Amino acid sequence: MSNNYDRDVYTRSGAQTAEFDAGLRAHMSRVYNMMAMGVGLTGVVAYFVAQSPALINAIYGTPLQWVVMLAPLGLVIYLSARIHKMSAASAQMFFWIYAGSLGLMLSTIFIIYPMVNVARIFFITTIMFGSLSLYGYVTKRSLSAMGSFLFMGLIGLLVAMVVNVFLQSPALYFATSAIGVLIFAGLTAWDTQKIKETYFLVSHDGETASKAATMGALALYLDFINMFLFLLRLFGNRN
Repeated sequence: MSNNYDRDVYTRSGAQTAEFDAGLRAHMSRVYNMMAMGVGLTGVVAYFVAQSPALINAIYGTPLQWVVMLAPLGLVIYLSARIHKMSAASAQMFFWIYAGSLGLMLSTIFIIYPMVNVARIFFITTIMFGSLSLYGYVTKRSLSAMGSFLFMGLIGLLVAMVVNVFLQSPALYFATSAIGVLIFAGLTAWDTQKIKETYFLVSHDGETASKAATMGALALYLDFINMFLFLLRLFGNRN
């Protein structure tokens, strides 16, 4: 797709190219802002839930923990499957609900890890994410082949993590954490390029472009959160 995208941009008039570039920048700004606010919402919910022993006990001391753990998965599957039939406003609403529900699930990180470690890993993740997303945005090289490879690696990673639930191998734990960082680092660049190229297809329709921005924000949100969690597994000192 990137070859067609580049060819079309180069064949536009100067005024058309300037207008398209301005629209693309506004689209990407919308994606990044929504993604950042989603991460912020997740962090705020997780932190305040972690500060309440009553809430922690109510969630993780009862069968409600399974609802909290499975709800984000159900929401993201539903949003991905139904996005084309939703309004742009509904898609955004589901994104915010998803970000909040994931905050409930991740509240235990503020109990498992010291706050200073969480803050340090969050800062490192932000720098890595920003650099990789910038690369995905500016590179002229197509990353489509890398995306297919990363998705295969992600499936293998999930299988290895499930296996290690039973093996409890420290070596496999370390390996899956390191590989997880690499996979989501690559997906950050790949998703950014895909969001940029998707705008080329939807820029003519404001409603579709708005839904594409929501899905792009969700993709980058998941890349950021997962990269953060795998870095925390590698370098966070548990309490």
